[in-house]
Amino acid sequence: MVRLARVLCQPHPWRGYHGKVIPRSRTVSLLALGAICLAACSTEKPPEPQLKPLTLKEQVSNVVKSPDGYTVNWAGVLANANPWHFGEHVVATVVGRDAAGAEVVKMEQPLDAVPPGGSLAFTGQTSATKKPVKVTIGYRPAQWRPAARIVSAFKQFPVTRVQTLPQKNGSYLITGYIANPYRLPASTLVVSALLRDKAGKLLGGGSTFADDVKAGRPPRFILTIEGLPKGAEVARTEVTARTWGSTARPYEDLALGGAVPLHTIKPTTPPFAVDRGSQIVTGKQ
Repeated sequence: MVRLARVLCQPHPWRGYHGKVIPRSRTVSLLALGAICLAACSTEKPPEPQLKPLTLKEQVSNVVKSPDGYTVNWAGVLANANPWHFGEHVVATVVGRDAAGAEVVKMEQPLDAVPPGGSLAFTGQTSATKKPVKVTIGYRPAQWRPAARIVSAFKQFPVTRVQTLPQKNGSYLITGYIANPYRLPASTLVVSALLRDKAGKLLGGGSTFADDVKAGRPPRFILTIEGLPKGAEVARTEVTARTWGSTARPYEDLALGGAVPLHTIKPTTPPFAVDRGSQIVTGKQ
């Protein structure tokens, strides 16, 4: 390319700096090579961003005796460290083994899309004929999708008036209200509750669904969490809500429809006679 630039800067199209004549065929070849280089540079795509895999921050499982054998409950939290991409088509794999190491439980649980820079709380339950003494939770790698809007457009679903009520059989009844901050109604939301002790350790969790959630009309949710270890002392309940589905499409549709304005009620009192908000205070009385 440097040589090509020198050739193009000659005062005579076919003569070098020292009077040597450059053959026409070589000049044509150099021009063609330069055109190819320029075309390759113009069509070169920027490198793909290096996306970080999802991280299973927390997991817990509990096994309780049931009339048909054993019931296995689990809860976990997946974190997405990528600030501009959704993690889609994530599948959790739950495996339980008995004392001899034999596999007695294996279940694949499709999970909802993990938001950019956020986390996903998930819970599940299955049955087993033999008692598993060790339960592990893994997951398949996510498929990444760039967010259709800026991250701030994906608002959280507010949860209010949460109550945690212990029951006589050792279970916990969780109630509360879930709101929709978007203009469009949310067809289905997944409500997940995680129970923690005083140290913040995850003890268990449960999930339920809320359908047709409209702005300004928060529905009440009720769910039950069973199978906590004996002697567990619940000190804190975390409740989150998210769109249902393995892709980001439901969440993006809500965000594209816009959020509800924070202030929608017109003031009823008359305005101030004098607006003193912009006056300068000099310190002199």
